[in-house]
Amino acid sequence: MKAIEVKNLTKVYGNIIAVDNVTFFVEEGEIFSLLGPNGAGKTTTVEIIEGIRNADKGEVKIFGKNLNDEIKEKMGILPQEFQSMERLNVKETLEYFASFYRKSIDIDELIEMVGLKEKEKELYKNLSGGQKRLLGVAMALVNDPSLIFLDEPTTGLDPKARRNIWNVIMEMKEKGKTIFLTTHYMEEAEYLADKVAIMHRGKIVAMDEPYRLIEKYGSGARIIVETVDGKKEFKARDEKEVVRIIGELQEKYEKIEIKRANLEDVFLKLTGEGLG
Repeated sequence: MKAIEVKNLTKVYGNIIAVDNVTFFVEEGEIFSLLGPNGAGKTTTVEIIEGIRNADKGEVKIFGKNLNDEIKEKMGILPQEFQSMERLNVKETLEYFASFYRKSIDIDELIEMVGLKEKEKELYKNLSGGQKRLLGVAMALVNDPSLIFLDEPTTGLDPKARRNIWNVIMEMKEKGKTIFLTTHYMEEAEYLADKVAIMHRGKIVAMDEPYRLIEKYGSGARIIVETVDGKKEFKARDEKEVVRIIGELQEKYEKIEIKRANLEDVFLKLTGEGLG
């Protein structure tokens, strides 16, 4: 079964086509990442899928059904602009939100999972920005959802906390959860996602596994060679050509640096702009 099926989705604001006849699907149990620059239509698309906005045309199916209360019980959402009640502590916040659902995960286990055990008695208003984000992730998981929407889950986190969230996401995947991820961090999408869709001007312009996108749209590798006379740069299409170029170097070199194409290169090539 597909976790999400989007067919011919269209949303228009005045004379602006925010989402332009978009079709894609998300497999059950995968991590799917939607990338796009500001104004690409990704936020509108996600909010339609979540049931926050209505589409002008097209349809969305969640686990083969139209969005209803039963389906909403299976969804967990972390919005980009996340806020909570300032005078509740971490544990009280999660217990409060868990009370809205018929099913919930063990709160102590959840607090441990997201790395907030030492802060479980801390009021929300006293948490750092990164800790508030961690609590937001925990709130998206509190009902033990089958489908999890994470909008910029690691914004404001230091590298250690970001890796912790990556581990949580991978743990959710191992449990069979489906994760829909939007992120401004290309390395995050490249590391986590099973499939990436790149959206530009309301359309999906490319969608595949990250390494396949890099193979198809990337510019290969750059080989930077430092010699006593300065730097030289070579371009290689693939690994075999990298080996060949290095093997054919006649000059004595002091350092070789190989810069391989990545998802950011693909994004810039397809959209002509940075992720924002």
